[in-house]
Amino acid sequence: MSNNYGYQANYSTTTYGTQGGAGGGGFVQGGYGGSQGGSQDSPGGSKTYGKDTLRPVTIKQILDAVQPHPDADFKIDGSEVTQLSFVGQVHSISTQTTNNTYKVDDGTGLIEVKQWIDNEVEPENAKPVPQEGQYIHVWGRLKSFHDKRHVGAHIIRPVTDMNEVTYHGLEATLVHLYFTRGPIDAAGATKKEGGDGMFVDSYGGNDAGAGNAVVGSRVLPATITGHARAVFNLLQSEPHNNEGLHVNVIAAKLGMPVADVYKSGDALLSEGCIYTTVDDETWAVLEY
Repeated sequence: MSNNYGYQANYSTTTYGTQGGAGGGGFVQGGYGGSQGGSQDSPGGSKTYGKDTLRPVTIKQILDAVQPHPDADFKIDGSEVTQLSFVGQVHSISTQTTNNTYKVDDGTGLIEVKQWIDNEVEPENAKPVPQEGQYIHVWGRLKSFHDKRHVGAHIIRPVTDMNEVTYHGLEATLVHLYFTRGPIDAAGATKKEGGDGMFVDSYGGNDAGAGNAVVGSRVLPATITGHARAVFNLLQSEPHNNEGLHVNVIAAKLGMPVADVYKSGDALLSEGCIYTTVDDETWAVLEY
């Protein structure tokens, strides 16, 4: 399987279905129950999308996708997207007679994923369903119903190697940079700049862009929340001495509740992204 994102030539990816999920970075194995490869418009749907390209994305990109009119395909970074894939953690599960609905969070946003139940499969042959708290890799199609977006899943597969979370984030970043800045030329420079951010927006209304996930040489784990990313970005960008910034200062600068700052700090501390300095409420970025 060979994915070429245009940094040597033009952006391309394997067509959906040729690798049982395509673009999975070598992680594709058996998935959870449901139709695998066909349309998820309805149970037993015969419509397929074999010629569509598969786009690795973050959930924020899904939520920010533009749909020119109700019958049009969605666009991300100005390019039409039909099939997409993303990695996230299951927050909640709703089981109905015809489908299972999972709320999935990847640290940049939360979206519902629906997978139809194949009622023709015997119970003893049915595949297990994802569990709350589990990381999954989703392949599917972005849909909108009554102005609410969800992903109709073709394949849902458990993540058994956490390196896959990092790999997917890097792959999504690479494709995003191709569409927003163009391929790298012979001199190593991109042809254009700008474009919407693919990760969480920072406090104060300014889009922090892809730097929220890849800050300098640092790649924050996909499990880090938007609040925590905002705290990390502030600590890294705000001019201060080696003592770092106090919790109250962070809360004031970001307009964030102190309780959320503490929660964000705990997450960053546990991941080794920051450390305490003069006291437990003053933090600085851990450089390495």
